[in-house]
Amino acid sequence: MKRSFLLIFLITLIGLIYIVRLFQLQVIRGTDQNPTQSSAVKIEYDYPERGYIYDRNNKLLVANQLSYDVMVVPKDVEPLDTLEFCALLKITKEDFKKRYNKAEKYARWLPSKFLKQLAKEDFAYLQEKLPKYKGFYIQKRIIRNYPIDTGANILGFIAEVNEKKARTNDYYEQGELIGKLGVEKQYEGVLRGVKGKKRFKRNNLNKITGSYKDGKFDTLAVTGKDLTLTIDSELQQYGELLMKGKRGGIVAIEPKTGEILALITAPSYDPNLLVGRKRSPNSVKLFNDTINMPTFDRGLQAMYPPGSPFKILNGLIGLQEEVIDKDFGVYCHHGYRYGARKNEFMGCHCGITGRPIRLKTAIAKSCNSYFATTYKKIIDKTGDPKEGMENWNKHVESFGLGNYLGYDLPAGRKGMVPNADFYNKWYKNKWQSTYTISNSIGQGEILATPMQLANMTAAIANKGYFYTPHIVKKIDNKTVTDSAYSTRRNTTIDPKHFPIAIEAMHEVFTYGTAKWYQIKGIEICGKTGTAENKIKMIDGEKVQAQDHSIFIAFAPKDNPKIAIAIFVENGGYGSTIAGPVTSLLIEKYLRGSITNKRLEDRMINMSLQKEYDKLIKKKDTLASGTK
Repeated sequence: MKRSFLLIFLITLIGLIYIVRLFQLQVIRGTDQNPTQSSAVKIEYDYPERGYIYDRNNKLLVANQLSYDVMVVPKDVEPLDTLEFCALLKITKEDFKKRYNKAEKYARWLPSKFLKQLAKEDFAYLQEKLPKYKGFYIQKRIIRNYPIDTGANILGFIAEVNEKKARTNDYYEQGELIGKLGVEKQYEGVLRGVKGKKRFKRNNLNKITGSYKDGKFDTLAVTGKDLTLTIDSELQQYGELLMKGKRGGIVAIEPKTGEILALITAPSYDPNLLVGRKRSPNSVKLFNDTINMPTFDRGLQAMYPPGSPFKILNGLIGLQEEVIDKDFGVYCHHGYRYGARKNEFMGCHCGITGRPIRLKTAIAKSCNSYFATTYKKIIDKTGDPKEGMENWNKHVESFGLGNYLGYDLPAGRKGMVPNADFYNKWYKNKWQSTYTISNSIGQGEILATPMQLANMTAAIANKGYFYTPHIVKKIDNKTVTDSAYSTRRNTTIDPKHFPIAIEAMHEVFTYGTAKWYQIKGIEICGKTGTAENKIKMIDGEKVQAQDHSIFIAFAPKDNPKIAIAIFVENGGYGSTIAGPVTSLLIEKYLRGSITNKRLEDRMINMSLQKEYDKLIKKKDTLASGTK
């Protein structure tokens, strides 16, 4: 009797548990159930138009165009004439199997992209024929179009979401489009909008029987927001034209706001190459080009020794630390002797002997002896080179060197500003100021990106402050007010020390190394630079290559509207290529036209390809072990 009661009790208990659970699922949770979790519901997406992108003058940089994809839901596919279907889509039977198996492996009940981006003429034909093939349908999507073939490194591109991303992000399905690189990646959440969803009920035969819950869960697509960039597309195009046949980076900034006016990398590519069905083969070519590296943004990612422009910082730090003043003089005997026995020698080409050189002249004439002496005084000020190095490092980093700056682009490298710990490890705690003397002239261990050097130039133009560089000016036609880009960043140098440096930079254009590139009516302040360039080969051997050409400048002198930094790889002296290119860019931005057409033609037609080819040949020779 007891056993019978126990059995009845257990059956009743289990029955009650099932009833309660079913009531919970169907009545309590049923109204709020996420329909995407049910295989009895089919979801169709309505993809929104992606936001447009404009330059600072409202010139359209990125637009949209319709694309048509053939989608497949493997669970809904019925037996079909494979050869006939393949002929319709212009693919092979092997290709069909590969695409179908990939979709089935991803998820049998979810839609997958089977064939992407049909031509318009194919779409019209398929639209009539495809209903015959159950489980296949055409999905309209939005892809990009670039009216101006410029700024690929800034804009980035959109590409398909892979399986890993789709599994880890609830918003995206595999095969959808997402921003990659540049502005498209950084502002993906703003540009993409919100896709709409329509849900349909299915019966046990997988036939659609109507709208799910009368459309309660359906949503409309929300168009992406437009972006207005800080970029001047005409200046960007002109800079890319001037850098044709060269490698390097150019960054132009508006000093008073931190707005990026141009971000040029050379060589680059036409952004339309990564649109549509041609994107896949083109991306393989572009991203696998390890020689020219067209997808490597040299303006943000290439790190170079800053060379002579860095001398300005050492001069300003010397003034701030009161180890020099404007009247402090140094005699230069064609170079600077240092070391315990004065047997080490740093050459100098300032050409001034027999009289003391003071700060203003030292900057204008780029005297190595003057800045080596100043640097040594900075490091040795307290008698402890480690303490002096930390103090020097603090001043240098206040100009934005040695960090990522915080600009609104996904790419970048932090550069290098050495500190005491760095040299303690290198020299095992036994070192002195002369061990690091190359830092005095922007060589040694210091590395900077063109972006960092342009920001440094803007800080000098502003007499001691800068705003974090940024590329987006407006979102949905509303000015960006993010405090990250509107907060003034002060350097550690007192504003009273900058005028002498600015006057010296002006003299670079009046009677210094850039005097040939003056522009009548525009007062330009600048500094040429040449950075030594030793290439490390596969076997560890270092080979001396043609030096990098460097130039920084801002204009006009009294009310700066543009600050520029330019690196030309293997370009030689700063006054050879980087100087004239800077002068042309400044005139183009401030006046809209060029007066020195002869100089313009020379820079446009100047190519360094032979120099790059020689370097490649030398690398190949060393790699093969031949002489």
